[in-house]
Amino acid sequence: MSGYWCERAWLPGDGGAPAGPVSSVRVETAGGRIVGVEPGAAASDGDVRLRGMVLPGLANAHSHAFHRALRGRTHADGGSFWTWRTGMYALAAALTPDLYERLARAAYAEMALGGTTAVGEFHYVHHRADGTPYPAAEGGPNAMAEALRRAARAAGVHLTLLDTCYLHGGLGTEQHAPLAPEQARFGDGTVEAWAQRVDTLRTAWADDDRVLVGAAAHSVRAVTPGELRDVARWARQAGAPLHVHLSEQPGENEAALAAFGVTPTRLLHDAGALGPATTVVHAVHLTEDDVALLGGSGTGVCLCPTTERDLADGIAPGLRLIRAGSPLSVGTDQHVGADVLAEARGVEEHERLATGRRGAFGPAALVEMATSAGHAALGRPDAGRIAVGAPADLVAVRLDTARTAGIEPAQVALVAGAPDVSDVVSGGELVVRDGEHRAGDVARLLAEAIDELWAAAKGSEA
Repeated sequence: MSGYWCERAWLPGDGGAPAGPVSSVRVETAGGRIVGVEPGAAASDGDVRLRGMVLPGLANAHSHAFHRALRGRTHADGGSFWTWRTGMYALAAALTPDLYERLARAAYAEMALGGTTAVGEFHYVHHRADGTPYPAAEGGPNAMAEALRRAARAAGVHLTLLDTCYLHGGLGTEQHAPLAPEQARFGDGTVEAWAQRVDTLRTAWADDDRVLVGAAAHSVRAVTPGELRDVARWARQAGAPLHVHLSEQPGENEAALAAFGVTPTRLLHDAGALGPATTVVHAVHLTEDDVALLGGSGTGVCLCPTTERDLADGIAPGLRLIRAGSPLSVGTDQHVGADVLAEARGVEEHERLATGRRGAFGPAALVEMATSAGHAALGRPDAGRIAVGAPADLVAVRLDTARTAGIEPAQVALVAGAPDVSDVVSGGELVVRDGEHRAGDVARLLAEAIDELWAAAKGSEA
């Protein structure tokens, strides 16, 4: 049993009161869960003291770990989402299980330094570069997934692996386009083959309480309506969360309208893929009917503001979505940054730009996006709260840095970010202490893995 004394802790509302900061809170943990929460308490001997504001663990609901290697390397010629994608494919082609594990371990450790205690990895780099499964001697068909599990364990974050069905390279009226050569390693050939591989993975990971296996359909570009229906059916039967990229770019909408006469959101609806267990990612270019379909079905929406700015995607209708009934979570996606608090704040900032008004999302709403709503999207509905029975995930945010000095503690989500995080407890494990990750020099680990991946990618091109 471990004790943590929090100078201030963000506790759930009691008796209708809103969630917010409470002073001098002692949190007791055992077996990776919170077993006691005592406000107004003195520290006990042996307690770990957490200064500043202690939030529940943050949830990064949408990640592509290998995209971390693209940060700061895609802007020389401007370009677009589609030219950025060309560089992404070059990196994907060069990944090996060993290199992916080292890169993901460093990327997840960087997330942990910023307070992330759970990550949703939208995973589609499944096979060898030529599209054939890894043989048993090299880890088997789920070698890449196993690399991600080891990486998350080493970094001290919970992993929801959103194993992605990715079967086609583009929309078509009668038949979707086949995968391009650079996409070959993403595909399993059929939904049945994908499901069989994922079932094997779920069995292998059944006893690991730090990982979950969910499902993803990459997009309506990558699966036909019938295949989408089958993926959604598999997720429902497995009781697994389902995630889908949706309407990040106008081009996807235009292609869906040309091929089927309906929007991508309507395709998801007609395939039975919407609902409370589904999270769509980005949802930037939506019609009013799309918003109504998503909200009316209780479908979650994961927004990724830094990516949506970086790739010139646009501004998602966050306020309209949440008013329609869609809970909002946030993710770092292609890792322009690794700061979940900044992503949540970006939702409010985008709304201000779009409407000319402040305060669509108050501080408590931003904390909810970054914590409980994100964990729920990842199949962890009991997480993201400092309460008895919840996972022991705690994040101490300093209130005495140059950014946070003098703020009202209740408004911490409108100001603080990853550099202000001092301590992180994940599943009862002290992963970050005084701004240092237990893995050591995370910057060095990142630089080494990224340099090696780019060297491999350039070697492949040559």
